[in-house]
Amino acid sequence: MLNRIIAAALTNRAIVLLLAVLVGGYGLFRAAHTPIDVLPDLNRPIVTVLTEAHGMVPEDVERLVTWPIEQVMNGATGVFRVRSASGLGLSVVYVEFEWGTDIYLDRQIVSEKMQMAVGNLPPGVEPMLAPISSIMGQVQMIGFQSKTGETEPLELRRIIDRDIRPRILSLSGIAQVITIGGQPSELQVVVDADKLRAFDVTLQEVAEATAGANINVAGGFLNIGAKGPLVAVSGLLETPEELSLAVVREDPVRPIRIADVADVVFGAAAIPTGTAGINGEPGVIMVIMKQPGVDTVALTERVNAELKLIQRELPSDVVIQDDVFQQAAFIERAIDNVIEAVRDGAILVVIILFLFLLNFRTTFITLSAIPLSVGIAMLVFAAFGLTINTMTLGGLAVAIGTLVDDAIVDVENVFRRLHQNSRSDKPEPVIWVVFKASSEIRKPVMYGTLLVTVVYLPLFFLSGIEGRLFAPIGLAYIISVFASLFVALTVTPVLCFYLLGKRAEKVTEEKYGGWLVTRLRAAAAAGAHFSARHIERIVAVCAVALLVVGALMMTLGSTFLPPFNEGTAQVNVVLPPDASLETSDRFGRRLEDLVKGIEGVSGVARRTGRAPGDEHAMPVSVSEAIVNFDPASTRSREEVIEEIRDKLSYEFPGVATSTEQPLAHLLSHLLSGVTAQVAIKIAGPDLDVLRDTAAEVEATIKSIDGVRDLYTEPQVLIDQVEVKPRRTDLARQGIGVDTLAETVELAMGGQEVSRLQVGQIAYPIKVRLQEEDRQNISQLAGLYLRRGDASLVRIDDVADVRVSKTPNNINRENVQRRIVVQHNVGGRSLGEVVTEVTAALAPIREKLSSMSGYTIRISGQFEAQQEATRLIMSLSTLSIVLMVLILYMHFRSMRLAMLVLLTRPIAFIGAGAYIILSGQVMSVATLVGFIALLGVAARNAILLVDHYQHLMREEGESFSMEMMVRAGQERIVPVLMTALTSGIGLVPLALAADQPGRELLYPVATVIIGGLITNTLLDFLVMPGLFWRFARSEAERLASATVRHEDLEPIRTQLLPEEQEQDQDHLQPQPALANGPRLTPEGED
Repeated sequence: MLNRIIAAALTNRAIVLLLAVLVGGYGLFRAAHTPIDVLPDLNRPIVTVLTEAHGMVPEDVERLVTWPIEQVMNGATGVFRVRSASGLGLSVVYVEFEWGTDIYLDRQIVSEKMQMAVGNLPPGVEPMLAPISSIMGQVQMIGFQSKTGETEPLELRRIIDRDIRPRILSLSGIAQVITIGGQPSELQVVVDADKLRAFDVTLQEVAEATAGANINVAGGFLNIGAKGPLVAVSGLLETPEELSLAVVREDPVRPIRIADVADVVFGAAAIPTGTAGINGEPGVIMVIMKQPGVDTVALTERVNAELKLIQRELPSDVVIQDDVFQQAAFIERAIDNVIEAVRDGAILVVIILFLFLLNFRTTFITLSAIPLSVGIAMLVFAAFGLTINTMTLGGLAVAIGTLVDDAIVDVENVFRRLHQNSRSDKPEPVIWVVFKASSEIRKPVMYGTLLVTVVYLPLFFLSGIEGRLFAPIGLAYIISVFASLFVALTVTPVLCFYLLGKRAEKVTEEKYGGWLVTRLRAAAAAGAHFSARHIERIVAVCAVALLVVGALMMTLGSTFLPPFNEGTAQVNVVLPPDASLETSDRFGRRLEDLVKGIEGVSGVARRTGRAPGDEHAMPVSVSEAIVNFDPASTRSREEVIEEIRDKLSYEFPGVATSTEQPLAHLLSHLLSGVTAQVAIKIAGPDLDVLRDTAAEVEATIKSIDGVRDLYTEPQVLIDQVEVKPRRTDLARQGIGVDTLAETVELAMGGQEVSRLQVGQIAYPIKVRLQEEDRQNISQLAGLYLRRGDASLVRIDDVADVRVSKTPNNINRENVQRRIVVQHNVGGRSLGEVVTEVTAALAPIREKLSSMSGYTIRISGQFEAQQEATRLIMSLSTLSIVLMVLILYMHFRSMRLAMLVLLTRPIAFIGAGAYIILSGQVMSVATLVGFIALLGVAARNAILLVDHYQHLMREEGESFSMEMMVRAGQERIVPVLMTALTSGIGLVPLALAADQPGRELLYPVATVIIGGLITNTLLDFLVMPGLFWRFARSEAERLASATVRHEDLEPIRTQLLPEEQEQDQDHLQPQPALANGPRLTPEGED
């Protein structure tokens, strides 16, 4: 079939070239206009259920809200894990589904399950789904500040909520806009407890009066003749003053109004939950969350364009900083770097090809495979809806040298055969020589392509983040390499016919190949003789080198993925859970001042606490700062991060801090639900035992070298004012517990009873006690409750008001309470640190094993690394089996197949040496490099061993040193060219370890380059001697095996119709060489 493809291409030469131009051009056009993201879709489908439970302490939230929701979610279809956090008045349940499930179907499943849980929740508690977002969803942070202070923070926040946020939210691709800082506005009814007692009014009556003063009611229709106008009561409030006139209770003297017992104030939220700062000054931060699948760069451009229009309408002193954090900047740098690496690799490939060929035409023919293969690959990606990202581009970068391999072998063989034909006494027609030469190498090229693709199969079985990251590399590589095979069988022979057909006759023996090829052939001859005489010593030296390199690699550390270079860092400062927002804000401002003074930092933005509507339920004790690095600084990322850590530990002794890059932070959270590289999860029923064990774990691992940012999840007991009803007294007074609870909630927490509509914005109306009354337990105890007979009783008449302890929050995972001790790693590899941590935890693990229901395990990146390594190693066995099968199908000899495969460890010598010398640690990316190297190394070996067989079977050579020397001389050029182009195309990636976008590709590139160096140099020393020593009988058997000629007469007639017409009677069968390759009895190819 391959012969017929080649013949069809040569017969329809003009059509093939036209289609090549069209397909390649259109493919490259599609590639240039296809959106590119920084990473593949890393979203594990997660549905977040938010439930507000006003006034409940964490234990009640867990028992009454979180637990019922968890119960129904754990039985849902496709659920992988259920995590939850129960805090003060808030429950957040994360329902994680298996990879590959549809997020919209998952939300439908969760929505249906929620209906089952609603009946078991307290009255008025309604769970809701958070908007869909992605792991890379936080795409931009925008800062708003007043340069002169003329615009107050409250007014600035009001402008943002009223004018800016709706416009940004209306842009396509936006999932959510979260605003923090400046404090949102609300209409407050601030009640005086003393006046309530003086007027015999309850707090609940004030709330009912407030709600009743702000209503719209439809009164039906009024029939007036032929018309029926609508009757409506327009009772909505228009100004705060109108609310103060609302009647709370009738009185014989005059009605008691809200103004008699409370002040009506329109201002900042009474109980703020978050604040923000930018470069040490107060401001408002807007966080933009994108929808899954949306092009980040294009979305950022739309947002920035809208911000420019908005800026014109703002007060002159208000400035917008759209670069507080922009994920698009990292994406653009990463994409530019990878595209630059592909471009530079292609240029280096051009240089190498020309140095070998010294011929513009052969170089052009060979290089044409790159744009054509890339164009075809892009069309395949577009046809199947596959995305393009830096990993896809990385696959093309790894393949850039391999794409010309098939064309190199074809062009070199065609050029050599044309040269030989021009010196023949009876030269064949050029088109027939081109066909025979292309046909001669079709099988090794095809089987070589199968070999380099089958090794990538383990990548498609990787689950989790590592599979999502590296599968696109294998996919892009396989598609582009198969495209290059198709190009080599169709376009390359046609170009050879047009550009080389008449040129070979003019090439003299001296000019053919040039001085470089002449010297390489001499080296190949010397290597073959040396190998045959000293094969034992060569193999022994290689074995020793392999053992030494392997032993040294065993001492290397390991990590999950190489660190990214995002140009930003995320710094968290975690104060004790009972810290107030004012205290946290003060620490946050110190953090900003501290970080912005570090060399290499260009700016810092900080948010403290939680913004309304934010699913990341951070308490007010947590501050999170985004630190932007200065691109012009000469300091490395590690130096800046280490200085930040050192200054934080000095400035905030005893305070838990962590410093990590945002993407690494998000990936860690996706892996373990914890924002650190290593998460030690302690699970069990009793919170006291969990806290004690966590403290013991922290003390145990604190001294381990390499442990950074160590802290225990803040789960402590904090003070609470507990109002404990006395049921007997409540029953005697005829008052329900719900009345007592609502009064306490109104008094202390405030309650939104209605909303004030101003234009398009609705501001909440909240009723609460004034500040001084909310700080006094006696004032709370003295609040009135109304009995059924209209008389009043105090709260302390029916309940005990006391101070007690409660957990600040309760986290759960898979229906168990858990607490986490987490840390990052610095100065050492992840594997080394976790090994020591595991050993140190052994006594604690043994103690917990004797306690029923308690477990401790290490989760996070290390767990993912172990799973990925185990899966790659086990599936690589399958790849090796498939490689043996492919080699056997090609050679028809198990001995030759094993000879090729068992000599490939010589490639691992150079790969391991490069890893050691460059100071790398083992990672999943390194293993991917070894996978790719195995295929490329085996492919090059096929070319040499196949040529041994070809010379003996097709050209009548005997098994002799002359045959082996000839094979080495004829194959050293294509083998060396394919190895050099495969390696040289990766040099740009290997020279930029810390450039954005190249971090994951650097280990892959270094492994392949190092491996190809030793594989290529040693192949011509190891393979000839082993073939000479062990393959004589097998080679002679295959050479003498019964073969039959493939009938090429129809193809010759197809290619040379004029020959048939001119000499119909004298057409004689051609000898074996003239008729091209012969087929074995197993069948045609």
